[in-house]
Amino acid sequence: MTNRPSFEAFKEKALQNEEVKAEYDALEPIFALKKQMIKARLEAKLSQEDVANLLHTKKSNISRLESPNSKNMPNLSTLMEYAKAVGFNLEINLTRSPLAS
Repeated sequence: MTNRPSFEAFKEKALQNEEVKAEYDALEPIFALKKQMIKARLEAKLSQEDVANLLHTKKSNISRLESPNSKNMPNLSTLMEYAKAVGFNLEINLTRSPLAS
């Protein structure tokens, strides 16, 4: 049986590739948002099932919405409804890109 590298070792090696790193970096805002969503839900002491009930949807939809494995960005109205359901406000900010001249 061969030893497989850990995920962290695989990730570190993969991120040495400039194209992979660029794609990874481009997804960071989505991952950060999903982490915030989960944190807000947990602070509200709500389960995914609770949020699903509040939004009249299925738990699997909330799970998919929060999943870091899902690269799809939810639409703005979904984010607003989710935020309201967990007792938070949604704020959106534009910041200057470091690549902007």
